[in-house]
Amino acid sequence: MKTSDAEAGFEAQIAQWREFILKRRGVVTADADELESHLRDQAADLQASGLSPDEAFLVAVKRLGAQDEISREFARVHSGRLWKQLVLAGTDAPTPVAADASRTELWWVIGLAVLAAASFKLPALFGLNQMDDPAFFARNAALFFLPSLAAYFAWKRRASGRTIAVLVAAFVAGGVLANAYPVHSGGQTELLSGLHLPIALWLVTGIAYVGGEWRSHPKRMDFIRFTGEWVIYMSLIAIGGGVLAGITAGAFGLFGVDTSTFIVEWLLPCGAMGAAIVAAWLVEAKQGVIENLAPVLTKIFTPLVAVLLIALVVTIPITWTGKPIDRNALIVLDLLLALVLGLVLYSISARDPSEAPGLFDKLQFALVLAALVVDAFVLAGLLGRIGEYGFTANRVAALGENVILLVNLAWAAWLALGFLRRRRTLGATERWQTSYVPVYLAWAVAVVALFPLMFRFE
Repeated sequence: MKTSDAEAGFEAQIAQWREFILKRRGVVTADADELESHLRDQAADLQASGLSPDEAFLVAVKRLGAQDEISREFARVHSGRLWKQLVLAGTDAPTPVAADASRTELWWVIGLAVLAAASFKLPALFGLNQMDDPAFFARNAALFFLPSLAAYFAWKRRASGRTIAVLVAAFVAGGVLANAYPVHSGGQTELLSGLHLPIALWLVTGIAYVGGEWRSHPKRMDFIRFTGEWVIYMSLIAIGGGVLAGITAGAFGLFGVDTSTFIVEWLLPCGAMGAAIVAAWLVEAKQGVIENLAPVLTKIFTPLVAVLLIALVVTIPITWTGKPIDRNALIVLDLLLALVLGLVLYSISARDPSEAPGLFDKLQFALVLAALVVDAFVLAGLLGRIGEYGFTANRVAALGENVILLVNLAWAAWLALGFLRRRRTLGATERWQTSYVPVYLAWAVAVVALFPLMFRFE
């Protein structure tokens, strides 16, 4: 083979290897550049010692594979080539250490899932039953499973003692705030606490997920990605759980046995608590499968929601009479805006940052613009209700959340416009979204901790 042909073949192998690792979860262009630099340095040294470019590439991949699992996966996928012999020698089957680690993790997951399920029934030892005091269980729903989920991530990421202390303190504080305040049963502050405490504690669980590296923007984006994938798995498990409950009721009903109490008080709630841990484990263990599904769902729902919002933008000025907007309508619009934010966040987390802006990016920009118009309308409606009926905990909470959303969406739209005009990278939008996560945490904590005091526990 001529030297020029050999060099061309070497560059082709490098390009193929680079294309492969960029498809791996969590790998961005900067990571690929660094890995490629190491690979080229190794290959150059090997060529200087007398190896051909082909031989140097294969040996360099083997050496890099010892440092990075991505290279090993690359060799495994291309098993028809000599790479398998060079890189995977003796590693086709799991090593005893890897098998033991996998079994250990499975037992951790099973134990923590059982603990989460048992936590839901723990209040019964103190005379509290979900049928007699549903408000208590609603306020504390997150405290039944999120500590177990945080414990799983803390164990898996080998969290430091300082991180574990922060997690314990946060969950203890959440439990105190949820139960120590003398809130009125069924009152607004009790409802707001029940809605915002899970948000705050979920973001606290994110500290365990990132192994305490909460200041890292890539780690925060990993947690956002995990959240989207976890929701998908939980939705699938919920569907299966509903089918199981229906079959259980129907099968025993044939013999005159009423299983409704067991299903309502044991199967569904305890199953949901345990499923939260199992879903997290599935995301961690089967990332490659869900990664192929989640971006597809994002691309399906983004245009549908965009059409819905654009239709709303056209309809609102035609039908609005100028009177304060109905509370239920505001709730529906807020849920829609939350869905938009979720789509924006997850589409960023699932997108290849090296790709040039395309049609989908333009569609997402239109989605954000339409959401801004709807958010402005919701804010006007809230201000109208406050002007006519005065301040309440619900209205102030809704006002604050919509202002936070407005700021987030407005700057996201500006950054998206810069990306479409090729004046900014997608990384700027990603950093903005990950930088904004603490704002949601701070607001959720404020609602749980301060609103009951501000509005006299009503």
